[in-house]
Amino acid sequence: MKLKHTVNKLILTAALALLALPSQALDEKDITVPDNYPEKYTAKYIKMIEPEYKVVGKDYIFYVALDMLKGTNGEFSRHAILGNNLTQRPVKIEFKDLGTINPAYAEFDALGWKKGKNLYIFINPRHKDAPPGALAALLAHEALHQDEYNSLAEETYAWTMEAAVWCEIVQQYPESEEMLHPLVTRENTLKRLFEKGSYSNKYIKKTVFSNEGYKNLPATSPGFEDL
Repeated sequence: MKLKHTVNKLILTAALALLALPSQALDEKDITVPDNYPEKYTAKYIKMIEPEYKVVGKDYIFYVALDMLKGTNGEFSRHAILGNNLTQRPVKIEFKDLGTINPAYAEFDALGWKKGKNLYIFINPRHKDAPPGALAALLAHEALHQDEYNSLAEETYAWTMEAAVWCEIVQQYPESEEMLHPLVTRENTLKRLFEKGSYSNKYIKKTVFSNEGYKNLPATSPGFEDL
């Protein structure tokens, strides 16, 4: 009887000790923070921001990428993804084989998509190991596509936004461009075009107009009437 009482007491003590732990500590062990995340994004910090960003999906890298948009030109895109968009619903983000949507999209880096009343941003799975800062710039671009219409003007604006945000990201988190990755190469190419045009869309616009994937797009679309 005495043994049973001792065991019960030990179980109770252990349970109370567990409850005394900070609630986040119970879950932080489930997060593996990759080496290419900025230093501030620890497991504890990611769990802290999770409630704000979990509406977009289940991948922690998207939470970090969206959080990195704070204080940049991509702040508009961050709010759009969280629900301040034409649908008034959060945009769902996920890694997806874009070739399953259309073989022509197989090599795209990302795709903004509207299905019914919902908006999606699909990212090519080859970017799963990209620095979150590069994904942040990409998301700033894709969040501007909020309806079924597109145009040369809209793409010019979106690519310019992506370049501007990447310039800000590498100033705040210089380690973001230190990694050799296809998405970083894309962002650095846009950055050079943006800087070459004295931080205007001059050369980005030329690149958009010469892109074979955009050859059938109209000049303008709703909300993007000016080039």
